[in-house]
Amino acid sequence: MTVDIDKTDGPADTPPAGPEAIKAIPVRHYGRYISAVIALALLGGVIYAFSQGRINWGAIPDYFFNDRILSGVGKTLLLTVLCMLIGVVGGILLAVMRLSKNPVTSSIAWFYIWFFRGTPVLVQLIVWFNLGLVFEYINLGPVYKDEWSQFMTPFLTALLGLGLNEAAYMAEICRAGLLSVDEGQTEASHALGMTHGKTLRRIVVPQAMRVIVPPTGNEVINMLKTTSLVSVVQYSELLRVAQDIGQTSGAPAEMLFLAAAWYLVLTSVFSVGQYYLERYYARGSSRTLPDTPFQKIKANMLSLSAWRR
Repeated sequence: MTVDIDKTDGPADTPPAGPEAIKAIPVRHYGRYISAVIALALLGGVIYAFSQGRINWGAIPDYFFNDRILSGVGKTLLLTVLCMLIGVVGGILLAVMRLSKNPVTSSIAWFYIWFFRGTPVLVQLIVWFNLGLVFEYINLGPVYKDEWSQFMTPFLTALLGLGLNEAAYMAEICRAGLLSVDEGQTEASHALGMTHGKTLRRIVVPQAMRVIVPPTGNEVINMLKTTSLVSVVQYSELLRVAQDIGQTSGAPAEMLFLAAAWYLVLTSVFSVGQYYLERYYARGSSRTLPDTPFQKIKANMLSLSAWRR
C-alpha cells in the first residue's frame, strides 16, 4: 500500500529571509549648530563695531608689504631662530647638568634656572642694555677691547636677553623629557657596553623627543611674540618698525593692527610645522596617527553630507 504525500502542505522550499539591513541614522547634534550660530553672531557684532570705529583700514594693505615692514619681519624671524637655538642648546646642557650626580654642576644648573625664570625677561633686557654702568669697558685681551656701549648693540642685547632666558625654560622641558624615559632603557644600554653619552644620543634622547617636541613648539611660538619686547632696547624688529611708521604716517593704531596681523600669519605657519613635527615623533607611540587638518575637513564634510540625507 502506497501513501501519496501532498508536498504542498509542507514547509516552503525557499530558504528563510536573512535579517533586514540596519539603516544607520547619524545623530544630530543640534547644540553644535546653535553654538555655531551664536559664535557667528558675536563675531559679526565685533566686526561691525570695528568697522564703525575711526580707523583707516585702507592703510593696512598699503603698508602690509612695505620694505621696512618686511625688513622688520625678517629681523623678527632671525631673532626667533637664533634665540631658540641658544635656548635649545643651553637647555639641553642645563638639563644634563641638573640630572648629574655631581653636586657642583647640578647646583650651578639649579641656580641658573632659578634666577632666569624668577626675573621678568623685560627686566633682563634692560639690565643687559645698561650693564655699561657696571662694566665701562670689555677687555678680552688681544682678541677684543672696546667700550661696553659699543659692544652691547641692540641686536646682541636682544640675543642674550631672550636666548639665555629661554635656556632656563628649555632646561626644564628637556629634563622632563629625559625623565620620561624608563630607567631600564639606560640600564640595558649600559649592560651592552654603551657609554653614558652614547646612551643619551642613541637611546634616551630619541625617546624623549616625543615629550620634548610639543612644549618646544609652544616655546618657539611664544619666542616669536616675545621678540616684540626688544623694541625697548631700540632693535628694529616688526613692532618697532610698525611704531615708527605709525608715528610718521599718522596711523599709529592701524600699524599696530598690521603688526598683529603679521604675528598671526607667522604663528599660524609655525603652528602647522609644529603639528606635523609632533605627528612625526608620535609614530612610535601611537597605533594610529592623528588625522591631518585636511583629513579632518574631509571627514566633517562627509559627516555634513550624511546628515543632510
